Amino acid sequence: IETYAIREGQMKIKLNGKMVLVEPGETLLDVCRRKDVEVPTLCHHEAVEPSGACRMCMVEITKADWNGWSKLVTSCLYQVEDGLEIQTDSPEVFKTRAEIMELLLARTPNSPVIVELAEEYGVEQTDFLERTPPETLENCILCGICTRICQSLVTGAIAMGGRGIEKTVETPYAEASDACIGCLACADSCPTDAIDVERAGDELTIWNKTFQFAACSSCGAPVGTPEHLDHLAEQSGREREEYLQCIKCKVQKTGAVLTRISY
Repeated sequence: IETYAIREGQMKIKLNGKMVLVEPGETLLDVCRRKDVEVPTLCHHEAVEPSGACRMCMVEITKADWNGWSKLVTSCLYQVEDGLEIQTDSPEVFKTRAEIMELLLARTPNSPVIVELAEEYGVEQTDFLERTPPETLENCILCGICTRICQSLVTGAIAMGGRGIEKTVETPYAEASDACIGCLACADSCPTDAIDVERAGDELTIWNKTFQFAACSSCGAPVGTPEHLDHLAEQSGREREEYLQCIKCKVQKTGAVLTRISY
């Protein structure tokens, strides 16, 4: 049992048999991560609200007065309740995650991330009909991280399109989108590295659109696309020139200022 005093509003729950103090509004996944309890996720990203799309973060919950009844919930969406008892590695949880991995393995049989995670749950092959991956987005598991980040934090250049097994992530009509600024937020956040990014010299190609990198005003290194820099300046209200320095030069400039101050 935690030894410090319970503050007003705090609640007690049991996590894998251990008593834990939790705050109102915390999700079960929040608590698990705070207590270094491993819960796999594929669709969770701190930058956007949780969606529960992948279902890998399922845990089993019960309460003392439930007379032995329990249920599985997505830990990224379920908020803490006083007296809740959580099991993150029960046989039912393990079985459910293994079944989910079979489905994901059928969708993306060649994804190293999915193959490795499936093996952790004893899944080396799937009984479901394997999908023939398309030429693009071969390893996409439709977790929605990229579209949610683009829609809520950037320009909304990509979205889900199609239905059923043909569902995919795409730009409107699968053509180069005027809204795409080449920020790479989608590719950098993808858990399976499914989004194709081509770099050649000072050029970047993503979503069928090619960008020319802007150069650092100090050393000439690429710092981002002009469209991305314009977006950052517009969103922050700062001068565009402030973004025309690479991280290395910014660090050196800051270090020089701090050195002068210290002396």
